[in-house]
Amino acid sequence: MSNVGYNGSSLAVGTSGESVREPDEVAAMLKLHEKGWGAKSIAREFGVSRNTVKRYLSQGGWVGYRSPERPGRLAGLEAWLKERFERHRGNAEVVRQELVAEHGIEVSLRTVERALAPWRRELIAEARATVRFETAPGEQLQIDFGEKRVWITGEVVRVHLFVATLGYSRRNVVMAFDNQRQGAWLRGIEAAFAHFGGTPEVVLLDNARALVEHHDLETREVRYNERFRAFCRYWGVRPRACAPYRARTKGKDENGVGYVKGNAIAGRRFESWEGLHAHLVRWMREVADVRIHGSTGEQPIARFAAAEAAALKALAGKPPFEQQRELTRRVHTDACVEVDTNRYSVPWRSIGLLSTTGMRSSAITPWPMPSSTASCTPPTGST
Repeated sequence: MSNVGYNGSSLAVGTSGESVREPDEVAAMLKLHEKGWGAKSIAREFGVSRNTVKRYLSQGGWVGYRSPERPGRLAGLEAWLKERFERHRGNAEVVRQELVAEHGIEVSLRTVERALAPWRRELIAEARATVRFETAPGEQLQIDFGEKRVWITGEVVRVHLFVATLGYSRRNVVMAFDNQRQGAWLRGIEAAFAHFGGTPEVVLLDNARALVEHHDLETREVRYNERFRAFCRYWGVRPRACAPYRARTKGKDENGVGYVKGNAIAGRRFESWEGLHAHLVRWMREVADVRIHGSTGEQPIARFAAAEAAALKALAGKPPFEQQRELTRRVHTDACVEVDTNRYSVPWRSIGLLSTTGMRSSAITPWPMPSSTASCTPPTGST
């Protein structure tokens, strides 16, 4: 037999077996009680027990029925779950597997995800709540690459945009390449030094493979590429890799890449790579340098001239860092090796053997073509 309230609506049944009253019924009980009605009279009026009326009067209003809470299968494992959540960077499937292996508890992935939900929210909040870190003039240069498909010479090509941003003034340098190899990184950094007329104390970068060989997430130990370390020693700057998976710690340049994509490049077509380079130079001078920056409230060029230009370490006529790329090539029967579609002669005795080919760039122009402009030295013919 179903329980029906006085207003004709179906009611749930509580633990005592008596129907749970509707909110408007309970409100009516309270009104009658305020007018001096007793619990017995109210109970008779609504057809419920006196204890039910007393319960609602003591609660001061309607309270929905709550099913009794039963301990889940993961109860008591909160500390273990949190430790494994942090160890595996939120991978619920791995935690579920270890639950079976270590505790003999087999539950669904969804059950584990629900148990880990509070800590996952904390992890997401921590990632988003990045406090903006302001740097002193001349202290830091942030560098990054971003990709954008651009119309050049009548076809869509993938352009790699190198963006360097001074931490204090927010002044940018933008260059376009057709790759993100180490040579492009070093040429971009040196072009930024030349454009700003000096070097900063620190170069902040993401964990790009061309520059960082290993970055331990727990110990924060960083092993930089040897040539990149030599480059930094040559220019007297300190490299600093941001925490893995925390690119937001390099937010000024992350925002700069998005700004370049959406403002300098979006919807534009170029007749040639030279036209793209010329456009970027003009855009930096006429747009990026003179805009009012959203964070500083000043023009980057004005802020740079007022405080940061003098804080940078002068270049003092120092020549560019020489880049060398070593390639292994097999010597053809015509006693030549091929490097970037060019062929170079080697001693005929080396035919069929592997030859080490050196490729050097003795000059890095401020606005290089995206393809390599390096001049090759004749192969040594050594095996």
